[in-house]
Amino acid sequence: MVEPVTAAPPRPSRVPDLEGLRLLVAIAREGSIGAAARTLGVTQQSASERLRSVEAQVGLTLVQRGARGSGLTASGTVLVEWSARLLDLAEEIDHAIEGLRGDRSRELAVWASMTVAESLLPRWLVLLRERQLAEGLTPTSVGLVAANSDAVLTAVRDQQADLGFVEGARPPRDLRWSAVSTDELVLVAAAGTPIARRRSPLTPGEVAGLTLTTREQGSGTRQVVEHALAEHGLALGGTLVELTTGSAVRAAVVAGGPPAFLSRAVVAGDLDAGRLALVPTLDLRLRRTLRAVWAGGRQPPPGPVRELVGIART
Repeated sequence: MVEPVTAAPPRPSRVPDLEGLRLLVAIAREGSIGAAARTLGVTQQSASERLRSVEAQVGLTLVQRGARGSGLTASGTVLVEWSARLLDLAEEIDHAIEGLRGDRSRELAVWASMTVAESLLPRWLVLLRERQLAEGLTPTSVGLVAANSDAVLTAVRDQQADLGFVEGARPPRDLRWSAVSTDELVLVAAAGTPIARRRSPLTPGEVAGLTLTTREQGSGTRQVVEHALAEHGLALGGTLVELTTGSAVRAAVVAGGPPAFLSRAVVAGDLDAGRLALVPTLDLRLRRTLRAVWAGGRQPPPGPVRELVGIART
């Protein structure tokens, strides 16, 4: 009589669930369990319990706790590298399932800083529509909100926006981003005004003392100017006429208002037509990077978001 073969019981998996892996990646990025918990929208106690469960499952100490924060052990560092690839793949699958369910044609929520929304994004959206039609796809309906860069970043963090475009001196630490273009700010004044006739460059100290037409706090344009002055230990110290859109700033300067820092691309036509004059400045770093920002994996989510980012890059 042949004895039946009894299959060995399956070995318990040592691979943590996706939420546990996301926590580990967040700890590596933020430098503490508390900061990682805030990023993921959970309590620190819940994050600590989940981390203990992950460590028990893999049978390794992954995070070295300390009074000044938490750092990964050597094993934790290796697991984070593997986890990042797995989380990206999980996101790809999630978006693929959305596509199978017919969600591809849902409205894409895009928030953009004023300069990008006014000068660049309309062309990008036309190209996205043309590409989708050429591929036989139903064009994605896009809802666009123009706001300052701080508001755009908040919308992406709060998941009001699927994709954001911002301008500014520094990239966000808590979101994924990709540089899509560069831009240069220039100081311009209405033609015929005394400052427009100046030939010698303004020093950073002279710029700091100017009365300027400027965007509000939180604007990427203003952040770049403030950062450039801060490199010389200076801040905007003159009277500021604050307006909420780049178009309003440009119109105010053309009408004879105080000078302003604006994108060279935005004022190129006014400079050529003689409505505005370029005011030279000295030793100010006014080049900026325009960035696409999103939440989630290292690559933009597949589908319309990734397509739009690719168009913006080219």
